[in-house]
Amino acid sequence: MSREQLPSRRLNETLEFERDGIRITLTVGYKPDGSVGEVFLNADRSDSMLDVLMSDAAIIASLALQYGVSLRQLAHSIKRDKFGIASSPIGAALDRISSPEVL
Repeated sequence: MSREQLPSRRLNETLEFERDGIRITLTVGYKPDGSVGEVFLNADRSDSMLDVLMSDAAIIASLALQYGVSLRQLAHSIKRDKFGIASSPIGAALDRISSPEVL
């Protein structure tokens, strides 16, 4: 399995949402075929432990996408509460971008 390198310049979209009282900025970068190729997450508390953990989770998700893991598989694999709602900011972000009507 090899990693699909993304072009230096690519389409992207940025949106903000709130999760547990924290403002989160989500940027999605697209592969040339229009599928999601990378995810960036930042918390409103720059350089806080939460911001670092969210950024690291987004890097891991991006690498998985570039190695061929589907967006739906990533979203399905994250921890959820008893109502099926993603328990983490990266899970909430993956749910948002895996639903075509969101972006």
